[in-house]
Amino acid sequence: MSEQTSAPVAADPVVRQRRRISLVWLIPIVAALLAGFLLWRSWSQQGPTISLTFRSADGIEVGKTKVKLKAVDIGTVSAVHLSPDRERVVVQVAMTREATEDLTDRARFWMVKPRVSAGSISGLDTLLSGSYIAIDPGAEGGKRQLSFTGLEVPPVISSDEPGRAFLMHAARLGSIGPGSPVIYHGLTVGQVQGYELGAMADTVTLHVFVLSPYADYVHDASHFWNASGIQLQTNADGLKLRVESLAAVLSGAIGFDTPPEAAATPIAADGRAYTLFDDEDAAKAAGFSRRTPMVTYLRGSVRGLSVGSSVELFGIRIGSVTDVRLHYDPVAKEIGVAVHLDVQPDRFSVENSPHVQDPMQVARALLAQGLRAQLKTTNLITGQLSIALDFFPDAPIAPPQMEGDVLVLPSQPGDMAGITRSIGDVADKLNRLPLDEIGKTVLSTLKSVDQLTGSPELKASLQSMASATASLKDVMRQLDSGLAPTLKRLPELTASLQKATDNAGRAMGSINDGYGTDSDFHRSMDRLLSQVTEMTRAVRFLAEFLDAHPEALVRGRTDQGSGK
Repeated sequence: MSEQTSAPVAADPVVRQRRRISLVWLIPIVAALLAGFLLWRSWSQQGPTISLTFRSADGIEVGKTKVKLKAVDIGTVSAVHLSPDRERVVVQVAMTREATEDLTDRARFWMVKPRVSAGSISGLDTLLSGSYIAIDPGAEGGKRQLSFTGLEVPPVISSDEPGRAFLMHAARLGSIGPGSPVIYHGLTVGQVQGYELGAMADTVTLHVFVLSPYADYVHDASHFWNASGIQLQTNADGLKLRVESLAAVLSGAIGFDTPPEAAATPIAADGRAYTLFDDEDAAKAAGFSRRTPMVTYLRGSVRGLSVGSSVELFGIRIGSVTDVRLHYDPVAKEIGVAVHLDVQPDRFSVENSPHVQDPMQVARALLAQGLRAQLKTTNLITGQLSIALDFFPDAPIAPPQMEGDVLVLPSQPGDMAGITRSIGDVADKLNRLPLDEIGKTVLSTLKSVDQLTGSPELKASLQSMASATASLKDVMRQLDSGLAPTLKRLPELTASLQKATDNAGRAMGSINDGYGTDSDFHRSMDRLLSQVTEMTRAVRFLAEFLDAHPEALVRGRTDQGSGK
């Protein structure tokens, strides 16, 4: 029998539906991812919140005012409110994470806005972009800090500027202030950062910063001086005007230099203190370290002599006046002026000397040679005086005297004092003259002269002279017309001349009684009488010769060369 197999029965198909995600869901997913990324980024970049205090919130806007470091935003103002005492404003700033390491106790904050000062104009870029808060992180190694007091004035030098800071001690500030330039040989090499009063409020300490590489030119023996504004000096040469620069005129300045002899001293370390001198001359004088104190006592007015006036020897400055005050001498019971001097021996060059001599011994030797102190006028317009040292060999011997460690320098009356004393002596002599008696005598003499000029004798003498002169002229005119009539009138002419001479003699006697034998009138009359006498003698000789030799009119003299 055949085996029958049955065919398999096909199963019913099962239909399964796959679930699809709608594309619409992509949008919220992407948004969530983006929001998460932004949150993570914001959290990763968010730094600490700091507080700044200022006097006012001028120019600060919440959400807009930025905090910048080297023109890069590192924070934004998040809130502004008043301090509890209502004297300042507190500014909350949200800083970025990258600014965290800059928030130390050495950081400085200040407002950047347009500022105009005597020396510069800054912050002009904020006219369009608006004010912002700047930060100077300061040097490394500070402690973490989140609360700061903002600076009202921007710092002059940032902390990352290479250079060194120095301190200047001055008696007065003058026109120097923050931002004033530091000048070296006409170049601006630094600035003044600020100033403060000394411990006893008797000095001013200035903080000065010198940039590299110029800071290497500052040595331990360098000198700083006030180079502010326009310096007008008067000396023996007249007026001297000195202007350092326009910036120095507007905002003041400090100059410095290193003398050649001090170039070998070490380079100054950061923070070294110096004395700020009033001018360059005082700074140069400070280079002479050795000083010999002296004092001299003067009598009379010292108007024009002040502290700082020069002490000169042969016209060369060797020191300066340190003090001028009144002095009473109880022994002589007189009031004078004590002038204290600082003489600098280093200004003297001693040649062929095996060792440095003691200045006091040298001074004593010079005193033995007549060294004296004397007031000298250095400028007639301003009346400025100085102390001049000179040698007076005829001066009285003055043994050296010491007042402690101060040498007493004898004095000599000054030029003006000598002139005044001479004028006073002349005035005393004039006062002692009997001026009333002299006036009476002169008046009496003038009356006598008046009587003499009107006397008959003088008039007769003058008339006789006039007559004799006229007769002589007549004789000279008639010599050409004929000699015979002239010879007849010669005796008469001679008699007239003799009469005139006699009258002149009598007049001269009268004049001599009135004028004296040493008057100009007497000498003039003597000369006149001598001339008249010579003329009379010549006429008489001519008359006698012609009477003895009438032929001489035709032949001339024939005895020439005979010795007669």
